Order: sequence, then C-alpha cells, then structure tokens
Amino acid sequence: MSSAWKVAYADFVTAMMSFFLLLWILNVTPQETKAGLAAYFSGERTYDSSSTAPVSNNPFIQNTDKIDTRDMKITEVEKTHIAIAQKLKQMIMADAIPQNSSGISADDVGVQLRVNSDLMFRPGTAELAPGAEKILTDVLNVLNEYNLYLVVRGHADPEEVRFPYPSNWELSGARAAAVLRYLVNHGIKSTRLRGVAYADTRPLKPGIDEENRAMNRRVEFYFHRPEVMSYSVVY
Repeated sequence: MSSAWKVAYADFVTAMMSFFLLLWILNVTPQETKAGLAAYFSGERTYDSSSTAPVSNNPFIQNTDKIDTRDMKITEVEKTHIAIAQKLKQMIMADAIPQNSSGISADDVGVQLRVNSDLMFRPGTAELAPGAEKILTDVLNVLNEYNLYLVVRGHADPEEVRFPYPSNWELSGARAAAVLRYLVNHGIKSTRLRGVAYADTRPLKPGIDEENRAMNRRVEFYFHRPEVMSYSVVY
C-alpha cells in the first residue's frame, strides 16, 4: 500500500500548525504595532511631499515609537528606517524643532525630515541662523549613528529673493549648499551627501498668503540607503 498519503498528511499538519501559530502571534501583538507594520509594508507608507502635518498622518510614522523591532522578522534596512523615524519624531516632539514648522515622512527608500527655512536661515539669505545649529546637530547625530546617505533639498519663496541672488533657484541652491558645507566641516564625508535646488517648483501650499509662503520655504533632509544614491527617486 502506498505511503504517499502520509507525506501529504504531514504537510497538511505542518501547514495547520503554522496557521495557528500565525493567529496566535497576531492575537498577542499590540494593535498599534500592527498598525505601524501594516502601514510600513503597504502603499500607505509612500512619501507625500505635499504633507504639511507636523507629524505625518501616515500610520507608520504615528506608531514608530510604539514598535519594538527586537523580535520582529524584518530586514535590517526596515529596522533602520523605523529607528530613524523614531529618532526624528523624538526630536520634533521634544521641541528641538517646533512642531508647526516641521514634519517627517517615509517611503520604501528612506525617511525625510522637513524644516521650514525660517528656522534655519536669516530672511532672504543663505546665512545660517542661530537656531540652525541645534537642528544640524541632530542631523549629524543620525548620520554618525547610521550608515546612511543624505540628500538636502532646498526650497525658496520668490517673494523673499534679494541681492545677491537673482532668483529663488540660486537662493534654494545656496541654502542646500550651506547645510552641506556645515555637515562636511563637522566630519561627514562629502561622498555621502547630495544637494538639490527646487526653487518654488514644489510648494506645499498655494502661495496666497504669508503663512503659506512661510511653509513653502523649507529644507528637506532625506536619509536613505547608500545603494540607492543613483536612483532618481531620492531627488
């Protein structure tokens, strides 16, 4: 009599055991952890450059401080993204960066911190303001702790342009360059850094009033894995 049925039965029992084990794990996992993971591994985690919330309404961002990655079956890259988001969220919540002038978001490649330019630069210039050093120190801490690359994206408002900058292209580029220069002067290798000038081509809100224009004036710090430096998605 053939014993092939025994092999099939053993496979069936193994599958059932795995299924019930999965149900048990889902039952004991906190709801906020499941929400954060679900957002991270779904399309909901996609970075939205138009987001203006102090802390993104992305469930992944909302729940990063409640996720414990020690026993989770996720890759080191995913653990790094969660850890960076946790650190950036802590910075904002601790008012190192005012919540109404900042935001964080994440995608498959990296994590972004957005800071209004008014916190970092004197009006109409690329000269770092006194408050910029604390923000840049936090950025340095992330770069020193993790093997990440960084793209600094400069954005400017046309109405703030003044001599010697003929347009907001030059102003936004000069601000990105000022940030990069500070990081290099404080020990970060230039090969890990890139700068981009966006002028006013990616506003967060229509520039119909000063409040909106102030939000559009911003610097974005996009932390990402080294192997995707050449991808157009990081720019």
